[in-house]
Amino acid sequence: MTDLGTSAPWPPAPITTERLVLRESQARDRAAFVDLFSSPEVNTYLGGPQPRDALERDMPAVPGRRSGLFVVDLAGTMIGQVILTRDSGHLPQAAGRVELGYLFLPSAWGRGYATEACGAALAWFDSTHPGEPLVLATQTANAASMRLAARLGFEEVERFVAYDAEQSFALRPPTTTGLT
Repeated sequence: MTDLGTSAPWPPAPITTERLVLRESQARDRAAFVDLFSSPEVNTYLGGPQPRDALERDMPAVPGRRSGLFVVDLAGTMIGQVILTRDSGHLPQAAGRVELGYLFLPSAWGRGYATEACGAALAWFDSTHPGEPLVLATQTANAASMRLAARLGFEEVERFVAYDAEQSFALRPPTTTGLT
């Protein structure tokens, strides 16, 4: 995957919502990134967790520093990430389009943080990339992610099998600006 292009400077100023701040990654987020990528619960639908010892050894001092990646911060602590990235072809349906991705630590699940953070990231995207649709792919077995995609205005376009599981490919038209 590649960055969002040159139409919006990166990183943007932090985005503040009612409860959260979406910001650039910092060194203090390293332990949370290790927790996120090594969590069996978080990675159930993403091919499984990465080995914690390898993450601790190989992760850079400031992980996640790239265009399109927002750290989701609650009261000064990273609870997840939201990613907007132009796809380079990992899925043929998404090639060249901007794709939304998100991961949250299990302690943040079920509290509306993903809806709030993704909604804020999408509002930023709409303001910096007007008229551009977004795409999202998720395993259909991930019921929470399927519900979130619908709340964010994504409409399923097709289902397909990849990574040995049924996937949903959804599109968010450029005219959708708020949560449904």
